[in-house]
Amino acid sequence: MHGLTSRGARFLNSSLPLQQNLNPHLKQPFTNCQPPTDTLRNNTQILTDRLHAQSQMTDSSFVQAQRRVAARRQTREAEAAARIAAQRQSSRPRANLERLPYPLNRIGSAWDAVSTREGTRPAFRVGQVDAELLDVELLDILKDQVCEGLKYFGGGHLHDDWSAEIMLALRAVLFKLTVWDHDATYGAALQNLKYTDARNDALILKAPSKWQKSLYGLVTVFGSYGWTRWEDWLLEHDDGYDEPSPRLKRLSRLTSALSTMHSAAACVSFLVFLLHGRYRTLLDRILRMRLAPPTSQVSREVSFEYLNRQLVWHAFTEFLLFVLPLIGIQRWRRWLTRTWRKTKDMIRTGPQEEGKANGEYAFLPERTCAICYQDQNNATSENEVMAAAVSSGVVGSAQTDITNPYETISCGCVYCFVCLATRLEREEGEGWTCLRCGEHVKECKPWSGGLLEPSAKHASAKTVAFSDDITGGVLVDEQDDGSLVESMSIASEQA
Repeated sequence: MHGLTSRGARFLNSSLPLQQNLNPHLKQPFTNCQPPTDTLRNNTQILTDRLHAQSQMTDSSFVQAQRRVAARRQTREAEAAARIAAQRQSSRPRANLERLPYPLNRIGSAWDAVSTREGTRPAFRVGQVDAELLDVELLDILKDQVCEGLKYFGGGHLHDDWSAEIMLALRAVLFKLTVWDHDATYGAALQNLKYTDARNDALILKAPSKWQKSLYGLVTVFGSYGWTRWEDWLLEHDDGYDEPSPRLKRLSRLTSALSTMHSAAACVSFLVFLLHGRYRTLLDRILRMRLAPPTSQVSREVSFEYLNRQLVWHAFTEFLLFVLPLIGIQRWRRWLTRTWRKTKDMIRTGPQEEGKANGEYAFLPERTCAICYQDQNNATSENEVMAAAVSSGVVGSAQTDITNPYETISCGCVYCFVCLATRLEREEGEGWTCLRCGEHVKECKPWSGGLLEPSAKHASAKTVAFSDDITGGVLVDEQDDGSLVESMSIASEQA
């Protein structure tokens, strides 16, 4: 305020010379008026008073508007109550029911509560049903996780033998962490709903009492466990081979009747819930607990963002399933594996020397199949193989010896036929890296065993000679060659 006053004073002081110049007949500037600072202070006070009066007027107008809205609401409720009362009075069965004794004259009120919607507030029926489905889904997920963790204990049947106890523990933990501590399950919390005491008709929602939550946990946790164990006991004693006892038959019929009655009552309760939207389950109706939003400022809009995200991921996975077979991911994987193996061998063994094999299993003896040895042993380096040979006395074993030998066409390394054919077929024509020499192999053939194959003369070969060179049907050159070979063999025997 002081800064505003000083600025106003400076403005008035700066405007005085301007006023004197504009009015030449004015010899002295406003000598009879109040000081500029006092004038500005008075104007500021007047403006403040006006704003305060306007705010008071606005507050009073808002209060009056609220009163008018409440009066209109009360008027509508009174008109609806009068209309309902007139309908009840005009109904003869209603009048006859009211003349009955006390326990029976409440039938009309109960019927009115069920058949009409008067006096009920708007409720999120879809949200309450979704909350129940989310709770069931959460319990199933936790059960699957626990069963997955216990499948290696007790021969794999531990989760089957103790499934009822597992569900009891999960329900107890969830009840303690949700309804008992926060008055809402996880599904209800996601739907912005909380359990309230429906016995309180005030506008302010009241949390359920301790005994309501205790009974709720007793029925949902221990009641479900007890009913499951009771049904298991009946099934164990009624195996289907022996005739059950009369007592067991009566218990089975009683159990079936109770289950049928509960299902029918739950169905009727759910139909009433669809009409009024107050109590989602039969247990909630008995305990007078209902799910309601903690605040009235709740958006009724449904967000489909999660659905859009799910559709995007679904389309992406379908696209990958369509594209991956066209790309040939197995071929690229083999190429990367082969390249990585070659790079690792080069780093480990250094540059290949001329005339020396540089394969991964070049140190193995010739009688050992490198593929069989690779499948049956974890040792990959020469030092590891030699250490194993020192302990056993031999490199390899009878299981790793070559059976039905075949050799590679490019390098001539020998392997088992089945092993070599399997590796070449697995590569689908891309070639396979030899384990002994490291060369790229695409074909194989039977092993010749180191024998020299004689060069067979062509059947259609002809010899042309003069008649003078033929002696007894044999060429002279051929006869000389035969005598030369015979003389060399005799000389070698004498030596």
